[in-house]
Formats: sequence, structure tokens, C-alpha cells
Amino acid sequence: MRKYKNFFRVLSVSLFTLTIPLFGAIGYLGRALPDFYHGGDLTLFSIASRPYIQADETSTAYGGAQVSSAKSNAVLLNLELFGFVPIKTVTVQQADTVMLAPCGTPFGIKMFTDGVLVVGMSNLETDMGSANPAKDAGLEIGDILCTLDGQKVTSNEDVSRIVSSSGGRQIACTYRRDGEYRSTFLTPLQSHAGTTYRIGIWVRDSTAGIGTLTYCNISKKTFAGLGHGVCDVDTGKLMPLMSGEIVDVSINEIVKGKPGSPGELRGIFLEDSLLGELTDNCETGVFGDLQADCSGLSEIPAAFSQEVMEGPAQILTTISGNTPQHFDIVIDKVSFSQSNLSKNLVIRITDPVLLEKTGGIIQGMSGSPIIQNGKLVGAVTH
Repeated sequence: MRKYKNFFRVLSVSLFTLTIPLFGAIGYLGRALPDFYHGGDLTLFSIASRPYIQADETSTAYGGAQVSSAKSNAVLLNLELFGFVPIKTVTVQQADTVMLAPCGTPFGIKMFTDGVLVVGMSNLETDMGSANPAKDAGLEIGDILCTLDGQKVTSNEDVSRIVSSSGGRQIACTYRRDGEYRSTFLTPLQSHAGTTYRIGIWVRDSTAGIGTLTYCNISKKTFAGLGHGVCDVDTGKLMPLMSGEIVDVSINEIVKGKPGSPGELRGIFLEDSLLGELTDNCETGVFGDLQADCSGLSEIPAAFSQEVMEGPAQILTTISGNTPQHFDIVIDKVSFSQSNLSKNLVIRITDPVLLEKTGGIIQGMSGSPIIQNGKLVGAVTH
């Protein structure tokens, strides 16, 4: 009897030991696999390049639960490890393949903000001592001023004019913080240094720079570029777009990247060569309407997220003049997390020519399209 007890005890310990890595694998796959899949049909032939993960046949389009959605042909699908260990339930949405023209061409961006961004604060030295009217009113760096004294503000000059003409009387202020509109009152003060009234802030109403065009949608005459949003250099906040445009750029200098120095592409704005008008500045890049003719570009399919895999790929980018070239890279890591939409891939430059010229990814190359297996899979961000 004691022999059997020892046997079952050893068996229980062995089974428990075996289940630890199994549950660990299930937990990892549950986090690593996306919750949402797109595809030309609803059969997952390959899920994130993991053939040992299977889709439950009872939950396909022919027998699965319909998802309550404004989109048609969405179903719930059970993913299983080796066909019998449940991992998670995902949503599969039928979608047509989108054809896009990868660009890799540099552009100059000129953008004006919707409102005026507070980028700094400085105290005023007055007869009553040191004071800061903006800070006393509750304003913070990163706030966006919308109106002052009932007047809309769209430029640094607007702020200066309204505050200076206040004569020191209290003025109303409407501002935006984290997408929420708020209001307060400011009392401008005069400093020892002069007679002009001030409120103790530094503001910015525009920005300019160089990026790379990711793709053009020829049929819709739209474009995307940069791969990440345009943020203020001082606050790191996404700059709210009022208006803006992109123009052609000719790259005439490369500052090679090295440890501690990011490097950059330098170029000349070709002011008479308008490429497009900006319509959106968001976390994943800048978007807009094309003005330039892109009908001569070649289109390729845009990859669905589950089609992107670790391994060889190429980027299309411009390091001289305005002619893009293909350079070899390796995708080292693919993330399906929705927590950071502008950082889903980790890539490594392997092309000896690009490494020699730039040292790797440098400023100005953000937005360069990433191509794998003949499909557009993403954009470089720096």
C-alpha cells in the first residue's frame, strides 16, 4: 500500500511540474496573440506564424457566434494549443485587401496648431514680488489656449496682443487639457523690466521639420507619413492640427548616427513643390489629401497584422536627393499590443550600405515603409 501511495505522490508531483510550463505557455500566447484579426476570408491558415495554434472549427464562419458589430461578417473564434488546450477567444473580421503605393520619399512638413500650446512658464518680477498669473490661474505646460478675453487665439501674436491690451484687468481664458475644455481667469501683470502686461508663459503656434512619406492611396488621393505624431519638442505633447502642408525636399547632407547622437537627414524645402494638405496628426503619423500626381507609383497589398512575422524585410527610404532605395533589415520582434500603436515592431538594420552611410535609423527617416514578402507591413519610427 505504501508503495502505491509513493507512486501516486510522485505521479502527482510530476504532473504538477509538467503543467507549470503548459500554463505559462498559455498565458504567454494569450498576451502575445492579437484579440482581433482581419483577413480576406474567415479561415486562419496561419496564426502569427505559429502552426501549433489551431482555430476551433465549430467557431468559424460556418458555425461560430456572430459578433454584435456595425461591421458585417465578424465572428468569434476559439484559439487552441495543439487543437485541444484553449488559449483565448478572438474576433475575426472579414476585410478586403487594401492596395497602397509605398513611397519612401522625404517631405518637409509645415504645421499650424489648433490653438496655442503652452511650452514654458517664467515668473514676473513685479513691485509686489515674484508672481506668475498663468500658474496662479491653474494653467500648466502642455495646455492649449483656445480663447482669451472672448477672442479665439491661433498664434503667438494673438496672445501677446490680447494680454497687452488688457490694461491689467482680469480676462477670461478657455483652454484644452487632455482633450477636455476648461476655463479660468487671468490677471496680467507688469514687470519691473517694462510697461507691457504679461501672464508668464511661453507659447508655440507652429512647427516644421523633415520626415518620410510612407504610402499613397492612389484611388483615394490620400497619403500617410512619419509613422508617429508630430509632438512639441519641449513638452512632448501631440500638437493639435489646425492646418498644414507637406512639400518636396531634397536631401543634401547626412549626419551619421553614433552612440549618444541620433544623427539626422538634412535637406532643402522645395517651397514651390506642394505634395499635400494635412488633415490629421495622430499617434500613428500624419495623414492628408494628395495634391501631387502619384499615378506612376506601383501598388502592393497592405499586410494584415497577423501576416507580419519575425525575419528578413526591407525598408524604402531616401538618403540622397529625392530618389528612394531599398535597404535590408531584420524584424526582430512583432508585438500585437494595442497599448502603443506607434511601436509594434523592433527592427535591425543589416544593409552594409545604409550602415556605412547613416549608422542606422536616423532622424528624418521616420515614416519609411517596411516591406516584407511583397506587402507593406509598417513604417519606421525613430
